[in-house]
Amino acid sequence: MTFRTSGRAGVLAAAVSAAVLIPAVTTAVPAAAATPTVSCTSSKAGLATKLQKDITAALANRKGTVAVGLYDRGTGTTCGLRATTAYDSASVVKVTVLATLLWDAKKHNRYLTDTENNLATAMITKSDNDATSKLWKQLGLTKIKGFLSAAKMTKTTPGANGYWGLTQINVTDEQKLLKLVTAKNTVLSDNSRAYILKLMGKVISSQRWGTPAGAPSSVSVHVKNGWLQRSTHGWRVHSVGTFNGGGHDYMITVLTQDNSTMSYGVTTIQNVAKAIHKDLVPTTSGAARYTPTSAPQEAFVAVPSQG
Repeated sequence: MTFRTSGRAGVLAAAVSAAVLIPAVTTAVPAAAATPTVSCTSSKAGLATKLQKDITAALANRKGTVAVGLYDRGTGTTCGLRATTAYDSASVVKVTVLATLLWDAKKHNRYLTDTENNLATAMITKSDNDATSKLWKQLGLTKIKGFLSAAKMTKTTPGANGYWGLTQINVTDEQKLLKLVTAKNTVLSDNSRAYILKLMGKVISSQRWGTPAGAPSSVSVHVKNGWLQRSTHGWRVHSVGTFNGGGHDYMITVLTQDNSTMSYGVTTIQNVAKAIHKDLVPTTSGAARYTPTSAPQEAFVAVPSQG
């Protein structure tokens, strides 16, 4: 297939050169979607209405197809938009790969090996594709599907033939995964959950864009992003994040496709994230909020290479 590149073509081409390219599909990119309808509920008076209004405003005049999920434990708040629509996962699936690895290790009552630890660290903190392919191959589809079943992620379908970046995901299942990572449960051990959050909290600075945008300094940020360009639906750009501190505990999933460039998708996600953080965790004027890098790194495109 042909990967369309933007201004950073050299970096992107270098990353793609070692990868097995995803087969081309020639359907044209569809026109911009109509203004979406966001649905929110909350036990806190007025919060659902405010979030619905502000998320909708953040998406006004943005092209592309956007899905949003929000869950805040403290206020029992949820928001959803296209929560059951399927998207190519790109590198967001790497959190699922790590969770599967830890779930399987727990079943066999063992620790990760040094090699597994190194691969997991590279996969999450740098979005390293080779590391992901090695772990994907090691686990195999039986174990991956086993974890998805245990996690009740029933609408997530692993990519075939080693194409982990084409795993089909939706907001509902990604939010289920983030809930498992952030609260005690029988699927992931406490140590496993802490390990996942530790790595998501150490993502390199050039990949800490997306859902962290606008998060106040009072909360801890854990993030994993994904980005992939194909000849259908343009750029897929996704971000999942969990945030806790100052009495707050919430998670955000934003999945997008039909973006003209990677940066366009990043901006859409960050517009949504800023609205959510502002409404959930109001701060005094001038208080520090997180500002991600303005130039997201494209060196680790979510195109699977076979390990």
